[in-house]
Amino acid sequence: MKGRELLRLFEKSKHRHHLVGTEENGIIIGLSLEGRFFTVLDGEVISRINPKVFSEQSTKDEYINPGGDTLWPAPEGSCLGYEYSTGSWRVPPGITGACYRVVDSGRNRVHVSAEIDLVNNMGTGIPAIFTRQVQVETKKGFLALKSIDGIAYAGAKVLGKNMCMLGPWSLSQFDCKEGCEVILPSKSVKDVWDLYGPSDEFRSFENGFCRIKTEGNRRFQVGISSIAGWIEYRDPGKNLRIRRQAEPLEEGFLYFDIADRPPEEKPQGKGIRYSVYNDAGGFMEIEAAGGTPASWKQDTVSKISVTTFFQKD
Repeated sequence: MKGRELLRLFEKSKHRHHLVGTEENGIIIGLSLEGRFFTVLDGEVISRINPKVFSEQSTKDEYINPGGDTLWPAPEGSCLGYEYSTGSWRVPPGITGACYRVVDSGRNRVHVSAEIDLVNNMGTGIPAIFTRQVQVETKKGFLALKSIDGIAYAGAKVLGKNMCMLGPWSLSQFDCKEGCEVILPSKSVKDVWDLYGPSDEFRSFENGFCRIKTEGNRRFQVGISSIAGWIEYRDPGKNLRIRRQAEPLEEGFLYFDIADRPPEEKPQGKGIRYSVYNDAGGFMEIEAAGGTPASWKQDTVSKISVTTFFQKD
């Protein structure tokens, strides 16, 4: 899809949006589509886009995944997660119905924000403010997107780690097929582990790197330790490389278990800096996770700063 075609979809459906850069090289932010970023490089939309989101609405029975790059609250599952407050998996309406607004903007930057109330799987209500700040640099065949995603706690009650575990989770989604893979620096098989069923057959370790096949034909997800400095998605069919590099956490925050565990389970102790999700429906995600503090007080903010490099070879 062309960038101008995606802009027309937004305009025709009357979904609020904001353009950073140009329709040839930039990002289109769906302000009424969960605040998701859609990257355009040399006129083509690089991010996965699901056209159904322009004509249909998510419900508790069916989630219509828009694609793009989104900010979600982590963890997904466990008793402290945010996807099972009704007993079965769903994306909470605070996320799907979020109304992002432009706080500040310039030629190649923007700051957007939305108030989102969360309820974790223990039933604890967590009033929060989600923020996304982005800046883009472009040239032919190359785009660098620097984003700072934050979740601020707006509640008056202090929440300890036994009541609230929360951090920003940056999910960047792309179509994939045979030959696509993710590569990352890794000296030990212990740096990468399964979050769902076993996926060892899709992973290999050689010359200080881990390679993960993401061909979009089997559902799996892996967690990656803080040892890895970056992860890179490669699509040889499009001569495309996408590298995500997350900055270290701020003092007072720790990586934690973001996995989609059953809501009756407690989070485990293994912290996750990056993750890779491969869906059986022909798409994948390269993900970066922020940290959680020991306790949440009013105006506590957890941030994650990620630079994503898009390059055509």
